[in-house]
Amino acid sequence: MKTSRRVFLHHAVRTAALAVAARAEGPRLRAAERKLPFMISLAEWSLHRTLFAGKLAHLDFPRVARQDYGIEAIELVNQFFKDKARDQGYLGEFKKRADGLGVKILLIMVDGEGALGQPDAAQRKQAVENHYKWVEAARFFNCHSIRVNAETEGVGTPEEQAERAADGLRQLALFAAKHGLNVLVENHGGLSSNGAWLAGVIKRVNLPNCGTLPDFGNFRIREGEEYDRYKGVAELMPFAKAVSAKSHDFDAEGNEIHTDYRRMMKIVLDAGYRGYVGIEYEGQRLSEPEGIRATKALLERIQKETSWA
Repeated sequence: MKTSRRVFLHHAVRTAALAVAARAEGPRLRAAERKLPFMISLAEWSLHRTLFAGKLAHLDFPRVARQDYGIEAIELVNQFFKDKARDQGYLGEFKKRADGLGVKILLIMVDGEGALGQPDAAQRKQAVENHYKWVEAARFFNCHSIRVNAETEGVGTPEEQAERAADGLRQLALFAAKHGLNVLVENHGGLSSNGAWLAGVIKRVNLPNCGTLPDFGNFRIREGEEYDRYKGVAELMPFAKAVSAKSHDFDAEGNEIHTDYRRMMKIVLDAGYRGYVGIEYEGQRLSEPEGIRATKALLERIQKETSWA
């Protein structure tokens, strides 16, 4: 009886996770309807200096995305409403503003809630539970995912760290599946910037609602060691349910000087991805508005140039 119950519960969880994972496929259909190879969204981090300086309120982000940049899909960062995860009034006001503008909230990027690959099992469980409120907030916004980090505190061999990261991610993904959410991991420094290692972690988790959010630029493993960004994105794309187009600076022709966007987007599209590609400007030379517009213009050129089926 116990074995049958475990099998039943495992089947039920995987079925729920498959249904959740399918929610991230919706944008692919909308891209096809619009005759576009991909769609463009705006990550809130692109305006982090403006937000941290108090020159823009988090509540006004949907308006700025829509009216200033003509973008109708956004990716939130929990740092800008850190104490509001369970404030239903605040969340309701944000959602009302986004809905009123026709702006879709795709996901919440979650930082600062503890390492999901903590060496200590009890602390790892606590880090998992710290993320629960963001799963619930994302569900309230009707997002398809939360984005998390595969932090391990750098303790143990890469294999041992992979095992712990997978354990924490699996716990969180099982919780998220019950709320209709995906859990996505971004390459975000340390071992997570090793594409092969992170792909291996996702395979270990082995749940359809646990995937990746490949970032074009976050491939610094440690001081003086950079993972090949094109190789890394290629390794992460089979599990991708979102993509972050990191940008820093541009040449006179409007091309990003650190990343060959055409080469990178070919990797993305060749993997079959047809969802949103999120602008994440982090440069210093251009202002944040200029950087966002330059990144959008480059992605729009690639949209027009791309031959796809």
